[in-house]
Amino acid sequence: MLFKPDQIIRLKTVGSTNDYMIEQVSSGKIITEGAVVIAGEQTRGRGLDKNSWESEPGKNLTFSVLLKPQFLRADQQFMLNKSVSLAIFDFIRNHVGSHKVCIKWPNDIYVENLKVAGVLISNTIIGNKLLNSVAGIGVNINQDKFSELTRNPVSLKHILKKELDLELAFQNLLYWLEYRYEQLRNHQVNKINSDYLGSLYRINELHFFIYKGEILSARITGVSDYGHLQITTNTLEKLECDFREIKFVIQPNLINS
Repeated sequence: MLFKPDQIIRLKTVGSTNDYMIEQVSSGKIITEGAVVIAGEQTRGRGLDKNSWESEPGKNLTFSVLLKPQFLRADQQFMLNKSVSLAIFDFIRNHVGSHKVCIKWPNDIYVENLKVAGVLISNTIIGNKLLNSVAGIGVNINQDKFSELTRNPVSLKHILKKELDLELAFQNLLYWLEYRYEQLRNHQVNKINSDYLGSLYRINELHFFIYKGEILSARITGVSDYGHLQITTNTLEKLECDFREIKFVIQPNLINS
């Protein structure tokens, strides 16, 4: 069992569960793989590229887990991102039934065109090995309202029209995290890659993107081993992009259940 009850630290309020976990690991106070820090409220929740993560206190899941994927080389670190993203994808899909669930590259989970969850992974690398990885996870569970500054959010309560038990949801998500992490530890790379590509948002669909400040029409064809998005434009030009170079053009839709 990876995530043991006595290794779960529960905080009422914290700036960022990722920052807290990283500080505790750096000081040697937390060293065990599978340690979890979960908070009822984050005052400085973070997303990718310094984006903030909005979460109403006591309504959602905001937590970080400590993993030690030393069986991965540093250049394989995006495999961990795939594994964690798939775990959240499994968790969400298990709840929402017929609604379309996708992993939006590189680190978000979408239901239809709306964001329900996100991942932020911080890795410590020595040489060409991953030493520690802190995976911060935010899932919108029971939040009713979001600020106008938050882009296309949705919660499971919005979709299901009912509140979920947060503790049961937390334990269920830990189950999926352990399941996918064990696949990774057992080197089931082909399975993870296949599942990830099969669940990728807008894979092989023609859509607009903003690439280096310019609008272009392209199809997502895959993700490189290093985590770069691979696209083919409508003029058949093939490009590989990191997250700073490309943005999705998304028109959010309302979900009807």
